Amino acid sequence: MLLVALVFAHSAVATAQVSATGDYLSRMDSDHDGRVALVEYQDWMSYAFMRMDLDGDGVLTTAELPGGRGNPVSLVEHREKLASTFGRQDRNRDGFLDAGELAAPPQ
Repeated sequence: MLLVALVFAHSAVATAQVSATGDYLSRMDSDHDGRVALVEYQDWMSYAFMRMDLDGDGVLTTAELPGGRGNPVSLVEHREKLASTFGRQDRNRDGFLDAGELAAPPQ
């Protein structure tokens, strides 16, 4: 549930700035190799977490969570969930996401 809230929050910000899947790819692809590695994906998708972690301790407390509800979640836990999502999106299992994989919903 938290991951959905974080992704939604991030998507709302990103949607205003990004207009196509290729734009997402170019923004996530920090080493500019034309594909997105797990770390690049986690870094990009952790934007909302980092903004919500007001005290910068790597843990979203209940007070920092949307609506002030839910159990605390660490950045490590958040990145693990993102790794799981990445794995479901990496359809060809090459360890990277291309534009088509980024555009497709996770399996």
